[in-house]
Amino acid sequence: MKTFNKYTVSEQHNGFTVENYLKQILQYSGRKVQKLTRKKGILLNGKTVYLQKKLKAKDTISVLDLEDITFGAQPEQGIIDILYEDDHLMVLNKPAYQLVHPAGQTNSGTLANFLACHLKQRSIMSTIRPVHRLDRDTSGCVIFAKDSHSQSVMEQQLKTGDLKRAYWALVQGTVSPSSGTIDAPIGPHPSRPNRRTVNKKGDYAVTHYQTIRSFEMASLLELNLETGRTHQIRVHLSHLGHPVIGDRMYGRVSPYINRQALHAFSVNFISLSDKNEVTVTAPIPEDFSQVVEFFAKSLQQ
Repeated sequence: MKTFNKYTVSEQHNGFTVENYLKQILQYSGRKVQKLTRKKGILLNGKTVYLQKKLKAKDTISVLDLEDITFGAQPEQGIIDILYEDDHLMVLNKPAYQLVHPAGQTNSGTLANFLACHLKQRSIMSTIRPVHRLDRDTSGCVIFAKDSHSQSVMEQQLKTGDLKRAYWALVQGTVSPSSGTIDAPIGPHPSRPNRRTVNKKGDYAVTHYQTIRSFEMASLLELNLETGRTHQIRVHLSHLGHPVIGDRMYGRVSPYINRQALHAFSVNFISLSDKNEVTVTAPIPEDFSQVVEFFAKSLQQ
């Protein structure tokens, strides 16, 4: 069964040729356009079309998905929290203590397993394609693309900075200055293979932070990633001298929360459908809210 990805032409692209739309807007390579043409994989309003045909606003272009479709993760019954969905992607709210996708010895119980089951129940055959990752104990927004092309475009947005990710973290101590940028390369830890550390020979890594609230023994920060290195926020904040509360790997165990107090609060990206800006937020989970409330009450006493 052939699977097509559908795109609606916006007003600003009225008059584009099919070829220009595919290459400039959808970012298909010339080689891929040729392959699609040979397979009659380009439809305009449900009918085959030649590449120089001019488009009108609200036209529908359907493009054949050239990949063989499999879920890529074993469908498994479970709860998922969909924050946003369109024809090209979904944003899910990942709970703490869950992997984004199968890894290592863990093949079940992941967000990808639950999403595969959800799609199967909707009779949607689509490989599970996370655009980015979150640590097991970090909660919040994760973007999944519905097809390979959407995944490629979103990953490009990630590289160019058009896809922005904001996090909230509760950290030890009062951060001074209250806002700033941590520009410190991150590389493998010399003796602990599962860890990362600030290392002059590491990969370029930049994190921007802003204090939301200050307490007597803690600070609530909003952080924005310019790069996406493994454990970047946790490594950078530990390097700053203010590790994330509850971070056993880069700080210490906390009596107030059983994980690192880190939440992927929002994602902001350019819609693949109409090129408008989209912002999606994930509600603050209860365990995170409770520890913030604890420090707030301590400040009032």
